[in-house]
Amino acid sequence: MKYLHTLLCLLLLLPGPALAQEPTARDVVARAWDYMRGRTSVSVVHMTVHRPDWERKSTIKAWTKGREDSIFQIVAPAKDKGNGTLKKGREMWTYNPKINRVVKIPPSMMSQSWMGSDFSNNDLSKADSILLDYDHSIEKTGENDGLKVYTIRAMPKPDAPVVWGMQRITIREDGVLMEQSFHDEDLEPVKVMTTGDIREMGGRPFPRVWKMRSLDAETDDEYTLLEYESLEFDVKLRDSLFTLNALKKPVR
Repeated sequence: MKYLHTLLCLLLLLPGPALAQEPTARDVVARAWDYMRGRTSVSVVHMTVHRPDWERKSTIKAWTKGREDSIFQIVAPAKDKGNGTLKKGREMWTYNPKINRVVKIPPSMMSQSWMGSDFSNNDLSKADSILLDYDHSIEKTGENDGLKVYTIRAMPKPDAPVVWGMQRITIREDGVLMEQSFHDEDLEPVKVMTTGDIREMGGRPFPRVWKMRSLDAETDDEYTLLEYESLEFDVKLRDSLFTLNALKKPVR
């Protein structure tokens, strides 16, 4: 019995299995951004810019690689076909086939509207600025469809080249982005993006519908809707796709 007692004491002193650590706020955001893009992605998206007295529709084909590289081309309607946007790192260019001209977008214009929509150049590229230029903290947690949901507060780092005084992001533990709000320097909300119709796309649960709405609008009838028609992840893409030469070529 004395030996049994000694053995039990020794076992109690041995380290047990490590407890699963709660992810940091930045971990949650990084997972979501990587989840949305994969190593690479190819998608076809229908964009509707809706206003109380008019509506404009277009179809976009998009390719992404890693966190930094993206290229978008308009495939419809015919009058806009060939218009494109290329983002590499923190640099961005647009191409207009009617005048056969490539224009580099300065950092100060990354927050400008893309194609007259409620999405900015930065929004559309899902830029990694949110990871590089902000500090993150978990404000609260909740639950959606049996999955944990994190609400993340993102505050800009000192001297970061950003326009938003704060961003608030709601992310499911599996990486699905559910909501993102953008706030001015006084921390007042300026616009909010919500997602919906989560379904299997590209081999994973993914929001098929993304809606951006300006909170400065007089009515809720002003918004931009992105609706995914198709989505593939981890497709083999050549490096030459993300170049200025590729930007000027017809959609592939």
